[in-house]
Amino acid sequence: MKILQYLSLAAALTTVGAVSALTQVPNAPAPAVAAPNADPFPPVDQRFFDAPSPSLETVNGFLKSIWGYDSNRIWRVEGIQKTSAAGVTKVLVYVADKSQGSKVQPTQFFVTPDGKHAIADTVFDFGIKPFAERRGLFQEKTDGPARGSKSKDLLLVEFADLQCPHCKDGQPIVEKLLHDFPQARIVFQNFPLTEIHPYAYRAAAYGSCVAAKSNDAFFVYVQDVFNHQEALNPEVGDKTLANAVTAAGQDPTAVATCAASPATKEKIDAQIKLANDAGVDQTPMIAVNGHLLPLESLPYETLKQIIRFQAQQDGVSLTAK
Repeated sequence: MKILQYLSLAAALTTVGAVSALTQVPNAPAPAVAAPNADPFPPVDQRFFDAPSPSLETVNGFLKSIWGYDSNRIWRVEGIQKTSAAGVTKVLVYVADKSQGSKVQPTQFFVTPDGKHAIADTVFDFGIKPFAERRGLFQEKTDGPARGSKSKDLLLVEFADLQCPHCKDGQPIVEKLLHDFPQARIVFQNFPLTEIHPYAYRAAAYGSCVAAKSNDAFFVYVQDVFNHQEALNPEVGDKTLANAVTAAGQDPTAVATCAASPATKEKIDAQIKLANDAGVDQTPMIAVNGHLLPLESLPYETLKQIIRFQAQQDGVSLTAK
């Protein structure tokens, strides 16, 4: 379930043709469609490069991190300029898609003085390796049940809410990822959106207690909750969770007691804080070595392309699938 009306820039830019996620430049000249194999971009004018940072190398490195998975996506940085706000830099980029006739679109964003963030419709991480810090955070702090590889070199973290219909719909995608990327470690991380899903927190707490005894039982529990998601309501919600615990082969009374404990509350609260600190703003969201992506909104083949590309960027060798 989205809790914002837009995707984060880093996520939105992964969709082919989604350059509109960057601020469109008013009245910027866009050349006509170029002839095949011709350079579609206007010549670079050095007058538009008057800011000391970020460097052209850094901007291109950032754009490669976002767009490099797509061999049809081409771009040219046309300006790195000072602004009237001290230390804030405007970056102008022309983008084209070779599969769509290389029609050029001008876009821009602003880089903050610390060089770590940029702003378009929202704030996002910036740099040659914009996902590295979040990758390290998730490698250290994600503590949900996991499947796949024991190695965290290729770490996919699914942020989900058990009362979220879109999270339910996203589970077949996760199953495909498990099959297609055996070298990945896929972690289920609770992110209950309590303001819109009143039973999500309790469902997460029950699941945490089930997982404490059996990792495999947890995924049985999750699937049963999703299968009966419409029954997560005040009338039969507790019974629905108890049934899911039974389906997972555990004692509902013991799990309910565990779920109500301060220790379990502390764990779920910490998982929510981790998601918030990392910039997760919707469910289902999947992080690919720190790169946050909307799990259900991307075509599956595009998601696979991004995972392969990110693995390559991080020096992870993948078995062909």
